[in-house]
Amino acid sequence: MKAMIVCVSVSHGNTKRIADVMGNVLEAPVVAPEQVDMAELSTCDLVGFGSGIYSMAFHPRLRQFVRSLPKGERRKAFVFATSGFPETRFRPFTRPLVRLLERRSFEVVDSFSCRALDTWIPFKPVGGIRKGHPDATDLEAARAFAEGLRVRTGSMSQPM
Repeated sequence: MKAMIVCVSVSHGNTKRIADVMGNVLEAPVVAPEQVDMAELSTCDLVGFGSGIYSMAFHPRLRQFVRSLPKGERRKAFVFATSGFPETRFRPFTRPLVRLLERRSFEVVDSFSCRALDTWIPFKPVGGIRKGHPDATDLEAARAFAEGLRVRTGSMSQPM
C-alpha cells in the first residue's frame, strides 16, 4: 500500500518532527498542502493529515486543503496533532477534521496527538509551555503509532 503525510508545521517545527518519524515507518513522503501532487494523492491507500493546534483547531491551511479535496474512492486516513494542551472531551480538536475528511470519502482509522512547545501569546513572556517537547518519549510514541497503522492497514509493501 502507498502512503502520504500532509503536514502543516509553522511555529517550531514540532509537528514536522512527528510527521517525519511517522513517514519513516510508513515509507511515506511528508509534504505541505501546497506541495501535494493530487494525482499522487489519489493513488494513496493511507493519508495522514496533521498540524499544530491553534485556538483548539487544526491549522487553517490544513483545513482549507481538506475542504478542497474532491470526493472520490474511499481511502484510509489518520490525523495527528501537536499541542501545548491535551485534547478535551468537551471540545475535542480532532473531531472537526475527522468529520471533514469523512465528507471527502476518507475513513479515518486513528488519531494521534502529543504535547509540544506552545508559545501562544499568554505563554510568550515565560518562553512558552511544554518546553522540550516533543521529546524522545513523544517521538517513540509517534513511531509506535505509525507502526500500529502499518500493521493494521498494510501500508507497506509485503516482501516477495
